[in-house]
Order: sequence, then C-alpha cells, then structure tokens
Amino acid sequence: MNFRTLDLNLLRVFDAVMAERNLTRAAEQLAMTQPAVSNALRRLREALGDQLLVRSGAQMLPTPRADALWPEVRDALARLRELIAPDLFDPAQSRRVFRLAMADVTAATLMPALVQRIERANAQINLRLVPLTSRDPRPLLDRAEADLAVGYFPDVFAAIAREGPLSPLRREQLYESEYVCVMSADHPLAAPGALTLDAYCAAPHLLVSFSGRAHGFVDEALAAAGRQRRIMLTVNQFFTGARVVANSDLLTLLPRTFVPTTGFADRLAVRPLPIALEQVSVEAVWHARNRHDPALAWLRGVLIEAGADVHLPEDDSGPEHADGLAQSLLAATGDDADA
Repeated sequence: MNFRTLDLNLLRVFDAVMAERNLTRAAEQLAMTQPAVSNALRRLREALGDQLLVRSGAQMLPTPRADALWPEVRDALARLRELIAPDLFDPAQSRRVFRLAMADVTAATLMPALVQRIERANAQINLRLVPLTSRDPRPLLDRAEADLAVGYFPDVFAAIAREGPLSPLRREQLYESEYVCVMSADHPLAAPGALTLDAYCAAPHLLVSFSGRAHGFVDEALAAAGRQRRIMLTVNQFFTGARVVANSDLLTLLPRTFVPTTGFADRLAVRPLPIALEQVSVEAVWHARNRHDPALAWLRGVLIEAGADVHLPEDDSGPEHADGLAQSLLAATGDDADA
C-alpha cells in the first residue's frame, strides 16, 4: 500500500461500517448511497490487501486486521473532529443512531425523562435499546454493538477502578437506588415485623436472572451466613417478576426506584430486606475509543440530566424488622440481576 495515494475518506466509511456492521445503516449515517459505501469499502480492501469486513447474512463481520485497525482509526478520526470542529455535533440536525444496552428496569426508570429531554431539544437523533444477557456489558462495548451500557455492573465498576487510566472503559454515575423485597400487597409476610430472616429463607422466591442461572448475589450473602432460599422461578425481566409476585405468594427483589413504574404498585408491598446489600449505583459505561466523540458526549450529558430526575420513593415498610444479620453489609457480586 502506498499511503501517499490513500484516500483518507475511505477511513470514514470503514469507521461507519465497523460501528454499524451493516452497509445500509452505515450509508444512512454517512448520507451516502449503499452502492457508494460498497464501492468505498472495495477500494479500501484493495489498498490494504485485506477483506476487512465479510458479509454474513445482513451483518458485516470484521476480520482480525479490521479489529486491530478500528480502535486506532476511530480515535484518530475523533481527534481530528475535535481539533477541526469541536462543536460539530448538532442534535437538531443529526440523524445519528445511538445503541444503548440496558435492562427493562433501567429503561422503564430512565427512558421517559430521557425522551422528554430529547424532544425538548428538538433533537433528530434515534435511540435503539440493546438487551442485556448478563451483568457484564463489556463484550457489547468491545464489539461496538452498543455505544453506551446503562445499569448496575459491580464487576465492571471494580475492574475500571482497578485498572485506572489504563482501563478501556469509562463510567459516569446517573442515579442511585436500593434493592427491596417485593411481594403481593396481601402477602402474610407484608405484615409489620413478619419478614424475619427465617421467614425470608422459608418463603419461595422469584429471581430475575439475565442468564437464567438460579443464583444471585442475595444467595451469596445467605451462603456466607450459612443460609439458603428456594428459587422457585427465574425470569429474565424485572417487569415480569413484578407482575408474577403481584399475583402469587412468591417474593422477589426489585430496585426501589422501579416499583412506581410498574403501573400496579398499589398491588405490591415493599419491605426492607432482612439482610443488607450495598446501594445500587446506576451508571453509564462507554468504551474509551469514543471519548472524543462529541455526539456521545452530548448524549451522556442528557442522560445525566435524566438521571437527576430519578428519586427514591418514600419507604412505606413500617417498623424495622431486620435481625442482627441485617447489620452486615454485603458488596454485590456476580453476573446476574437478583430479584
């Protein structure tokens, strides 16, 4: 390859196709026709002597050479954009599509306020929610299948803190919540003082598990105390979990901020756990290669504003009824949501 004759505009096409993994969506982002994008990709392949992206159904899958090139190309383009036009992004003109990975509980809590702000700004951007299948969104961010992951990711937060400036990820807190025990409003354990640790362990439970694994971080806490509970049912959505417990004798855990968004909070009883967990910090996480992207910086700012509108509802649980074990704090671990 002769670098002096390389058309650097081809790198913008490469970046868009790598981000979208789809020629049609890349063409829309670049305001080009799909044949023009295909032609540009062909020219870059010829210049670099590598296929770069190979069609697989509707997707374009990168070769190892493309995976190695892309972080450097994206970073270089972002630095040039910041240098030449730091205020280039205009949400009222942009048709940018953002992919956000989050669970239903986070989306139900955060998205109404986020959409209101986008509408007030007359922004023309589009959002696509990507489902989470584990508590670890790093593969989605590494493969650029999501621009941002939003949620409670304790293992990821710990890794970012441990790696410091060398971490490939960045994070920003949006709001805090806490896990509470939720059951039907007429459940016997909803009575004041009824939800002791013994009663909690003896009751049948519903677990919200993204992966389907019937073991969550509450089970880790109970095991450390020599206790266990019965997981009668696992589901992969918090809304489903809330709906089931409202019509059964099962107990579950939900973030307190989520309960009002179910639409049937009056049919649910919310009680403190008989074992304490650390506060839930809901944060936005993104890949460091996007740190110079003004569009993502704008979106993160709007997310922070939306997160400021999230408040913990008042506690209606009545007298304290936790036993001595509730005084020990447990750092939540594991890759599953726990409910």
